Amino acid sequence: MRFKEQVAVVTGASRGIGYAIGAKMASQGARVALLDIDNQVHDAARKLNEQGFSAIAEIVDVGDAKAVEKTLATVANQLGEVQILVNNAGVLLPASLEEASEADWDQTTRVNLKGAFFCAKYCLPSMKARRYGKIVNIGSRASLGKQDRTVYSACKAGLVGMTRTWALELAAYRINVNNVAPGPIATQLFTDGNPPGSPRAEAIVSNIPLGRMGAPEDVANAAAFLASSEADFITGQTLFVCGGLSVGWAGI
Repeated sequence: MRFKEQVAVVTGASRGIGYAIGAKMASQGARVALLDIDNQVHDAARKLNEQGFSAIAEIVDVGDAKAVEKTLATVANQLGEVQILVNNAGVLLPASLEEASEADWDQTTRVNLKGAFFCAKYCLPSMKARRYGKIVNIGSRASLGKQDRTVYSACKAGLVGMTRTWALELAAYRINVNNVAPGPIATQLFTDGNPPGSPRAEAIVSNIPLGRMGAPEDVANAAAFLASSEADFITGQTLFVCGGLSVGWAGI
């Protein structure tokens, strides 16, 4: 199996994209630690275990350095040293430049940037000692620009920069660092606000060259590939999983 006996940590994993990534890796043999600030993460781990996979759940605020360090130590004690880290935890507070507040900035950067930074930092010692590791950051097509995403797009663009820098710093230790940038993905959060068949949802789909919404599993497939030995010669890259939306609108 692709990840047999490897230990993978996935943040923001109680549902949606994070859960799909955890499930994909668990189904391919990984021992998975699902991390989230939401209590629902325990249900997510239980669901995987009921399917015969190996998963634990830990509640943590990824923006708290000490909490992250303690949680990752707990994961190592229970499952073993971490070989794969997927930084998926994120916050999205839509607002225009004029409407965005300092509190929006602080909360979004705390999770989306500091969270990824802390998790990578505290996974690094064991990866370097082992001279092997895979870090996959989950960015967004919004890093290229999107209305009402001043703070969010800044964070996701910052994640691209961190990915490239970490890739350079860690290549000598055989640690690969890559970024997956999803476009419109039909998570529960998305569909709650954009019900399938609604005018708003149809307008979004009409702008996607491949003509459909993405599914969490589409992102999970990309993340699993970049976390595998099949991607050993890939580092510092951003892979857009957006149905072609990052290229342009097919209707133009």
